[in-house]
Amino acid sequence: MSKKTTDFVANLKDMSLADLKARIQEDELRLKKLEFAHAITPLENPMSIRSLRRDISRLKTELTKKLATA
Repeated sequence: MSKKTTDFVANLKDMSLADLKARIQEDELRLKKLEFAHAITPLENPMSIRSLRRDISRLKTELTKKLATA
């Protein structure tokens, strides 16, 4: 994992359930907008869609872990 990913995962552990849920909603909305923009005109960096999708998955995984321990 890259340093950015490691930092991202470390920050997730400090977030509350409400913060995680809010962040997931924001990122899913951002992903929809990116995918729509990419369908109209190709993005300069289409890999940003993949990285955002993976970040959302990491957020959902952390949310599931927190719900399981709560």
